[in-house]
Amino acid sequence: MTKKVLVPLAQGCEELEAVTIIDILVRGGVDVISASLDKNKVITASRGVQLIANKTLDEVLEESFDMIVLPGGLPGADYLNSDQRIIALLKQTALNQGITAAICAAPKVLVTAGLLDNRKATSYPGVIDQNPANGMQYINTPVVTDGNIVTSRGPGTAIDFALELLQMLMDEKTRNEVEAALVRG
Repeated sequence: MTKKVLVPLAQGCEELEAVTIIDILVRGGVDVISASLDKNKVITASRGVQLIANKTLDEVLEESFDMIVLPGGLPGADYLNSDQRIIALLKQTALNQGITAAICAAPKVLVTAGLLDNRKATSYPGVIDQNPANGMQYINTPVVTDGNIVTSRGPGTAIDFALELLQMLMDEKTRNEVEAALVRG
């Protein structure tokens, strides 16, 4: 059965993170749905690059996902953080034993949703280390996995983050095949 992942795209998201996450998961055979927060499916990312979402968030609210991944960037992460639909989807995914993941400034959304309480996590410097969740342990490494929650630091860690997500969804063999084809070394 194909794994299904939601990547919400907010205006002002970090384009390198969004595209890297989507690309690597698709390369690994994952069904990725990108969704805009409003009716406008054209997203102007933080550096002015335009991305086009597959659907709107309202169109996918009743669907279930194996994983929800939040790209960072500002003001994109702030829009995600203030959207109660996103908070509800994250909580529901966690309740269903799905994977919730966020990179850069987006881990603050996981804090808002209460998903980082008593967990290990990372983020872009100054985001959640300054305003941690209750009992959260901040780890200064590129990718932190704690149970079904994965966090990462920023654009420079996006490939490692996406490969970790792919391995969690699929398996190590799929991750290794996708990584080898990227010719990283």
